[in-house]
Amino acid sequence: MSAADGLLRSGARKKDIHLVRVPGAFEIPLAARKLAEKKQYDAIICIGCLLRGDTAHYDLIVNEVTRGIGQSAQETGVPHAFGVLTCDTLEQAIDRAGLKMGNKGFEAALAAVEMASLKDAIGAQPPSAGRKQIPPSLAANRRSHKSSAKKKQK
Repeated sequence: MSAADGLLRSGARKKDIHLVRVPGAFEIPLAARKLAEKKQYDAIICIGCLLRGDTAHYDLIVNEVTRGIGQSAQETGVPHAFGVLTCDTLEQAIDRAGLKMGNKGFEAALAAVEMASLKDAIGAQPPSAGRKQIPPSLAANRRSHKSSAKKKQK
């Protein structure tokens, strides 16, 4: 499996990689959320494939799977890598899964590792000592406003 290969090449240990199978793509968000809520995983890699059919069902499932995975990541704080292929044909899915168009499982694994590392790095930064941070654009506006107020006082 390419995602596992990506994790192993990034330094993960085989015993720390857990594979969970679900019956279909629609079930991915719930499984991802339940795993993330355990707080035992640095990241969740969501892999699946949706093939377009002749009905609007495809669009509904794609939207719900995408929304559910994103919502799970945001609400649990555990990075979720999105490796769900949305394809028009089986040939396109095979190409995107690891032949002509890269390997989406491997790429999802690398994204998961990168996001887990980023989360750790952000969490390791010391909090600012009770000072409120001002976005750079607002800080520049404040400086120019203060300097123009001083000029008016003179």
